[in-house]
Amino acid sequence: MTESPARSAPAAERNREPILAILHDILPASGKALEIASGTGQHIAAFAAAFPGLSWQPSDPDPASRDSIAAWVAESGLANLAPPLTLDTREAAWNGAVPGLLDAVLCINMIHIAPWEACEGLIRGAGALLGPGGLLYLYGPYRRENRHTAPSNESFDGWLRGQNEAWGVRDLEAVADTASGAGLTLEETHPMPANNFSLIFRRAGAGHP
Repeated sequence: MTESPARSAPAAERNREPILAILHDILPASGKALEIASGTGQHIAAFAAAFPGLSWQPSDPDPASRDSIAAWVAESGLANLAPPLTLDTREAAWNGAVPGLLDAVLCINMIHIAPWEACEGLIRGAGALLGPGGLLYLYGPYRRENRHTAPSNESFDGWLRGQNEAWGVRDLEAVADTASGAGLTLEETHPMPANNFSLIFRRAGAGHP
């Protein structure tokens, strides 16, 4: 029997329910949602099951991750979950591969394990793709007012920079300023388990409540 390429990450199992609790309060009942850096595919399979009125589009720049995502998509059997796209937010026109306007863009645990340019590209592309009232949801660790929020995050930041000097826990204020330049306003900030945060950015205009 051939082993499934579907991978499972313990962190994704742990944070799935806390993230879903936030999403239930902010996502529209219908529309189109894109996940950037879907990783194993665990999250978006759970999201598509929890929000059947939304059409979900996973993506990842890594071929092995796309194989895992595709396996989760196939095993889920969900009609509202599409096969993964190849998207790298460091590419200037990555959003051109996504047809039409979106109601939501989600990105979980990416921007601290990628160069800052990936965060800038993510926000720039989301700003171009989101329709009026659309939201950008980010999850992960952040510094606040130039300070780490916990000693464990400071240690994690040091480890990340030791792996790649372009990586690191980002300043929440810098992310919010970048989003503002793309027409997205930081609407809500929610402390999450394990010293993480959920950030909800919104494009102005009429949209889903």
